[in-house]
Amino acid sequence: MAETSIYGKFTETLLELKKRLELEILSWNEEAVREEKHKCFEHLTSRLKTEASMREKLKRRGLAETTENALYQMKDAIGLRIVTRFVDDIYRVKDRLAALPGVAIDEEKDYIQNVKPSGYRSLHLILRCEIETADLYGRIPGLIFAEVQIRTIAMDSWASLEHEMHYKREGENRALIAAELKRCADDLASCDLSMQTIRNLIRKEEV
Repeated sequence: MAETSIYGKFTETLLELKKRLELEILSWNEEAVREEKHKCFEHLTSRLKTEASMREKLKRRGLAETTENALYQMKDAIGLRIVTRFVDDIYRVKDRLAALPGVAIDEEKDYIQNVKPSGYRSLHLILRCEIETADLYGRIPGLIFAEVQIRTIAMDSWASLEHEMHYKREGENRALIAAELKRCADDLASCDLSMQTIRNLIRKEEV
């Protein structure tokens, strides 16, 4: 017998919400390029967390593998990543997300202002999103959560490489590798600030 989906009957609902958010976010770039000649962000990726990944995370957190826990305890079944060119754009994107109809910011973790010891930088948001149909608790409109990570190109490049090398840190060079990764993260953050300054000077001349 096939295993019941961890998302119960809400898999299609999750996919529909993910698509809705994608379309609304992508429309910003079209509008920004048309009206301001500048993109809001560089690119957008999204995913629905796989069955195996969600079940593994629930086990790791000591939670029962139920639809309720998957949707309302983890809150990251839907994941979006928005990559910007400049640091200021991260917070502009955050404000635009908060202004979406039927969307509110439920949680925020700012790893740009509060950098992780590893050097990781990103803005993490949990969005509380209304859906037209009933949710697990019978509420109409229902509520479903989505996680959004917003970071610059430099932050995203570092995070991708750090993730790839995370599993290769065993051995005598582990401390050295961690220190070098942290140094690279700090160098990229300095570059982000310099690029932001240059962009601000250019925009000032355009006014």
